[in-house]
Amino acid sequence: MTQHNIKLATPADTELLALLGRVTFRESHGDYIEDKTNLNEYLDKAFSFETTQKEVNDSNNVYFIIYKNHFPVGYAKLILNATSPFIPNERSCRLERIYVLDEFISQKFGIDLLNQTVEKAKELNFEVMWLSVYIKNTKAINFYLKNDFEEVGSISFKISKQGYENPILAKKLFDEKA
Repeated sequence: MTQHNIKLATPADTELLALLGRVTFRESHGDYIEDKTNLNEYLDKAFSFETTQKEVNDSNNVYFIIYKNHFPVGYAKLILNATSPFIPNERSCRLERIYVLDEFISQKFGIDLLNQTVEKAKELNFEVMWLSVYIKNTKAINFYLKNDFEEVGSISFKISKQGYENPILAKKLFDEKA
């Protein structure tokens, strides 16, 4: 019987998060980045042990790891108190990363990670969650739109000197009537 669970990551998970981050970013974005030297430089910096350790130890970041039968298959990173010029609400947080290893995407672990981060954000009384996603990643965009996110703006995400258009999507966490 297949079982999966999600746990809150701790500093002891730094190596695992760095590796998951590097592998899943390459899987999800590697085909879109023409210059593989730029991709490798970005991966070396963004997912180094030192960078990941600093981020895990930052109390403004919350990481979750999802496991299938005790095997880590994905993770999510929530940044607390993250404002955006596209979000007029100061009680906002950012879902900066939600990645699942390619071979496990079809098993719908992404929705469980999303639900976990939404619940955590609500528990902490955030009113809006936002994220950015590469415009050519239509699978991810459709996933977020299906889960009540709406496009509110756009930014350019840079890898080396190359910019990549990223829509900004946001979701209200509480009904206005409540």
